[in-house]
Amino acid sequence: MRIGCPTEIKPQEFRVGITPNAAREAVSHGHEVLVQKGAGEGAGFTDAAYEEAGARLVENAEAIFGEAEMVVKVKEPQAGERKMLSEGQLLFTYLHLAPDPTQTDDLLASGATCIAYETVTDARGGLPLLAPMSEVAGRLAPQMGAWTLQKANGGRGVLMGGVPGVTPANVAVIGGGVVGTHAARIAAGMGADVTVLDRSLPRLRQLDEMFSRDFNTRYASGGNIAEIVAEADMVIGAVLIPGAAAPKLVTRDMLSTMKPGAVLVDVAIDQGGCFETSKPTTHENPVYDVDGIMHYCVANMPGAVARSSTIALGNATMPFMLALADAGWKAACRADPHLAQGLNVHAGRITNAPVAQALGRDALALSDVLA
Repeated sequence: MRIGCPTEIKPQEFRVGITPNAAREAVSHGHEVLVQKGAGEGAGFTDAAYEEAGARLVENAEAIFGEAEMVVKVKEPQAGERKMLSEGQLLFTYLHLAPDPTQTDDLLASGATCIAYETVTDARGGLPLLAPMSEVAGRLAPQMGAWTLQKANGGRGVLMGGVPGVTPANVAVIGGGVVGTHAARIAAGMGADVTVLDRSLPRLRQLDEMFSRDFNTRYASGGNIAEIVAEADMVIGAVLIPGAAAPKLVTRDMLSTMKPGAVLVDVAIDQGGCFETSKPTTHENPVYDVDGIMHYCVANMPGAVARSSTIALGNATMPFMLALADAGWKAACRADPHLAQGLNVHAGRITNAPVAQALGRDALALSDVLA
């Protein structure tokens, strides 16, 4: 198969879809790898490294989309990229379609087959291609929140760990999954007073057993969320419903109960955000103010640490990329029902039920697609 990797064009996105190591593996499997010149520079991978791995460098994205049978990216295709997709072409990347009807309509019109990293599952019910970026985003969230808490950046002027005689920051993490756990660990490591909220009692028990010395746990009822948000200097939104839009757990009315200059960090922004007042921001302009509460809602947080993120993502995606290339997407999905869960769009139809439900559309059953 001819596999193509274009340069990411989303603002301040420095990751790359294929590492030189992944390119080498694909070439060793007998595939041809096309990489746009300069695609890896933001993550510290030179063109020479790709050539040494056996990839062929091409000048522009038009060449990638024009020649490749499978396009491998990091972020959802931007409007110009979606116009270059063709019928029968395979796209393998993050999509986050639930809050994005415009992208969905463009992908449906293209006739392409689109497999989304974020809905591929594993035998334990996890999301193996979302997990590495969730780990990165979770670890970044307290760091970005701490920066936003500084008075010069609009925050309360509170130090995460405090100092002797001064209490530390009060941090609430809504969601005890991969993002929330990593966020809580880092915030606690910075010396903050941390509480994690989740609706799963088994998960809360697990967190308590592992981290009771590091942070507290609370059940995520509406009342508990409202109470803890009002006390917090920082709230990290770490909620995920696979394929679906994130629920709005912090309402605009709650902002009036918060401390002036408190910070909301919405890691769920790719799925529409879990705060009612959230809207996507960029690394260039990451923060905005609503009613005196600072919002950090960067939609591609892991792009800030592009090299670490690219290597982590490449480690996770490479086996699936090779499976798709070796067998073809349909045979690969038949052989691996967890990979099949990543199929979001095929030949003008939505093929993932939660995505379709979030968008108010009908879904084509996977069994019909793979028949």
